Amino acid sequence: MNNQQEQNKRSGFVAIIGRPNVGKSTLMNHLIGQKIAITSNKPQTTRNRIQTVYTDERGQIVFLDTPGIHKAKNKLGEYMVQVAQRTIRDVDVIMWLVEPGTFIGTGEKKIAEELNGLGVPILLIINKIDTVKREEILPAIDTYRKICDFAAIIPCSALREQNTEDIIPTIFELLPYGPMFYDEDTVTDQPKRQIAAEIIREKSLHALDEEVPHGIAVAIDRMEERPGRRKMTDIDATIICEKPSHKGIIIGKGGSMLKKIGSTSRFELERMLESQVNLKLWVKVKKDWRDSDFLVKNFGYDKKEI
Repeated sequence: MNNQQEQNKRSGFVAIIGRPNVGKSTLMNHLIGQKIAITSNKPQTTRNRIQTVYTDERGQIVFLDTPGIHKAKNKLGEYMVQVAQRTIRDVDVIMWLVEPGTFIGTGEKKIAEELNGLGVPILLIINKIDTVKREEILPAIDTYRKICDFAAIIPCSALREQNTEDIIPTIFELLPYGPMFYDEDTVTDQPKRQIAAEIIREKSLHALDEEVPHGIAVAIDRMEERPGRRKMTDIDATIICEKPSHKGIIIGKGGSMLKKIGSTSRFELERMLESQVNLKLWVKVKKDWRDSDFLVKNFGYDKKEI
């Protein structure tokens, strides 16, 4: 691409922020058109900044999907909050996701205070409009408009893909002109091992539903592509939980739960890797791993990033 063409392109970094479980990962997956961030109905699913890239003829948007901003209860929680706060200081646009409503809690007010002092364009996305009556949407917009100076406000439903088509054009209008940061075909800078771990963790959370609290991690012990004409990837992974009782639930009667997690994970991994997958899963107990600096780092949450 020559300089003249690049001068007509817009590019920059966009942080997706919001309280836990507001739909940030679901929205990013929809905008990018691929499944990258894991989605779950449990809060605090996204533990790292997941960097994804959207490129078209207008330019390039690099999305940083932050962990939800919340009150930290342990070392992992502190790490997630610090990542989110650090991210919003380094971007060209902030996309703040909220749920529709006219009550603004202290958490939302605190986020608004932080954002007002940054001098960065803020795009408010009022997500989950499919969960309220149509006449409740305008009062929600009016309520939020009063607490922050937004560049634009877009009500939508990421899950139902309603009114999401205006988001990308609005972001491009807010980004500066500049060169591309990644090749045109780049979708994410996350290593495949990390995405594989996140997929297995998502499938575990879905399968276990409310039976095991949120304290599970996944470590990829081995991930190798077999030589040969037929594409086959061997993955050995360990699901880490905090209590022996959780281990029994994850394995299930006669190994049934672990088998279920394995088969749903394999389907998703094969789509991502475009390869057949031979997946082996183990379960280990590591008591209070979320309060250990060493273990938080060991499971892929690097303190140097914060």
